[in-house]
Amino acid sequence: MELAQRLGRLGTETAFEVSRTAAEWAAKGNRIYPFHLGDIDLATPANIVEAMDKAIAEGRTGYCPGAGIPLLREVLAEDIGAKRGMAVTPGQVTVHPGGKPVITKFIQALMDPGDEVLYPNPGYPIYESQIEYFGGVARAYRYIPTPAGFAIDLEQVRSMIGPRTKAIIYNDLQNPIGAESTDAEREAVAELARRHNLWVLSDEAYFEMRYSGTSHSIAALPGMAERTVILYTFSKKFAMTGWRLGCAVAPEKVSEAFAKLNTNNESCTTHFVQYAGVEAILGGQSGPQAILAELEARRDATAGLLNSMPGVTVAVPNATFYLFPDVTEAMAAKGIADLPTFAAEALHATGVSFCTRLHFGRPQPGEDRSYLRLAYSGLPVGDIQEGLGRLKAWLEG
Repeated sequence: MELAQRLGRLGTETAFEVSRTAAEWAAKGNRIYPFHLGDIDLATPANIVEAMDKAIAEGRTGYCPGAGIPLLREVLAEDIGAKRGMAVTPGQVTVHPGGKPVITKFIQALMDPGDEVLYPNPGYPIYESQIEYFGGVARAYRYIPTPAGFAIDLEQVRSMIGPRTKAIIYNDLQNPIGAESTDAEREAVAELARRHNLWVLSDEAYFEMRYSGTSHSIAALPGMAERTVILYTFSKKFAMTGWRLGCAVAPEKVSEAFAKLNTNNESCTTHFVQYAGVEAILGGQSGPQAILAELEARRDATAGLLNSMPGVTVAVPNATFYLFPDVTEAMAAKGIADLPTFAAEALHATGVSFCTRLHFGRPQPGEDRSYLRLAYSGLPVGDIQEGLGRLKAWLEG
């Protein structure tokens, strides 16, 4: 008996593979400092938990509409629209079990086999996985290092668009590199989408996970709402990664397709969790504010230590909870030629576990620098200082 051939095109979230390696090292009695997985070790705010408990006690444990309960759709429409300066109706909102299903349903609803979809590389690995799984042609666009971090190679993007190009995946406030578009870059991507009649998936998972400045959505630019799907998740701001709650904001015909896919795939998003989502948005915000303050302290501790290490440099982003340091010179000083060897030796020498650039897409032609990705969302400041202190001592040794 054989498995379906399309499974050979299915990738995975590579950070989980690093988790397995780290767990194996920890099982041998070693201390691990887990910078590899973008999970949050902070508790979901108590008012959200209480709202879920109340919903369960009230019997909100059965099926509900595939598109989401009306109250949550109304609350999301108002909140997402207000924060982005655009009008959003409840009919444009569909609720999903997390933000990740929005990627899959965007591909299922808007891409036919053989269509080309542009996606960021380095980027979240599920983009490429889903494009290829459903028979599309995944075409990776790159980033260029800048003093402030990274910028999309817009000339490359322009050169890639052809008659089979159907969509572009755009991740402002980007995982893994933490990059944030300038207004000019965002407008340039929007102009390409309008000119070539492309669908846009705007992955806004970290829209409110920022420490300074103001987030902006490409969907709010002229001519973009009718061609853009916004991916929204409760996972980051509210420390609800395991709750699996998110939504899509899309043109109504796309939302109708998403709701139909929901009915086929999950029936509905967990009923009582949706009432917790209502409380997350409408309730007191002291919990999310405390989470953000703690993550900012972790960012500063992580960035400060990385930039103090020999041969390591990193720009400090204003959003997300990732850092993407350049370790090219550090590797050369240690006599290590490749990133997998560097990661393995660092783990065994220091206990620090991290992803590398290789976990976020195949390197593109012309890449000549080596990068790591560190997520600081799962470690308190004391552990960050201890673990990165050990990494620094190893690099200095």
